[in-house]
Amino acid sequence: MGSTQFGNFEAFCRDSTLPICNLLSPTDNQAGPWKGCELKGIALPNQQHLGNLGSIILCGIAIAVAVLLLLRSERKRAAVGRREMQAFLLGYILISICEIFSVGDFPLSSSVRLAFSAVHIGAIAATSWILLLNGIIGFQLVDDGTAISLGLLGGSALLFLIGVGYIALDTGFSFTGFWDSSYDLPNRNLALYVLYLLLPLLWIVLYFVLETVLVLRVLGETRPMMYLVAAAVAFAAAQVFGFVVSPYICNGTSGAIDGALFETLFTLVSVVLVWFFWSSITEDDWPMDPGNPYP
Repeated sequence: MGSTQFGNFEAFCRDSTLPICNLLSPTDNQAGPWKGCELKGIALPNQQHLGNLGSIILCGIAIAVAVLLLLRSERKRAAVGRREMQAFLLGYILISICEIFSVGDFPLSSSVRLAFSAVHIGAIAATSWILLLNGIIGFQLVDDGTAISLGLLGGSALLFLIGVGYIALDTGFSFTGFWDSSYDLPNRNLALYVLYLLLPLLWIVLYFVLETVLVLRVLGETRPMMYLVAAAVAFAAAQVFGFVVSPYICNGTSGAIDGALFETLFTLVSVVLVWFFWSSITEDDWPMDPGNPYP
């Protein structure tokens, strides 16, 4: 492997607030050994503090918005992929609940923080997979909303949630000791690097590609692309704030906030735009080509 950075989390944890970093420094000190900007947030009694309050509030808003979209989805009974979109929103709700306790810096015990962080990581893997399946559903290779469709979606997503979540739990709690080397710099953990960082990103990119093909080639429309492109831009902005700009925000505010606040915000915007995109292509008012095999 040499000097490759593949699989290493040291630079990410130095510059960003990520749930994986809690697992790689399983103590009550979220700063870990990375010597980055320390997120101080709001001072509390007994020399404790509350960090990332903005992210905590935004996660609460995200949960409320996702519940509202769930209810609105329920009214679109003829929409293709309704149940599958609701599954994606449920996954996003789980992510937001976990983020409150993993990214939000509460004065919690390390065990509670580790548990929420592990579930958070598993939920990211599962929800990004559900999003990809939503992109495939639009092509009607399998009838949406059927037992087969929902069984494949739910079963495979559950495998990601449990499988990736277990690896994360084993990393943080050292059940087997197999991942203990992850605690040492440069914090190499190939399994979580692939399952938590790379594959979810790949699933999301494939979703955008599939939906672009669906809209432009199958539906022959351009209007829904406004939502899809805007969602992609918002998602990209979230990653830039979370992974690139975060240390500059933290240093510039003397540790009051970091990029996690804006990552949470733009992720919420992206999810809402994905829902509006899905809603716009299931309106049942698209002009259909008689020779088009897709409904």
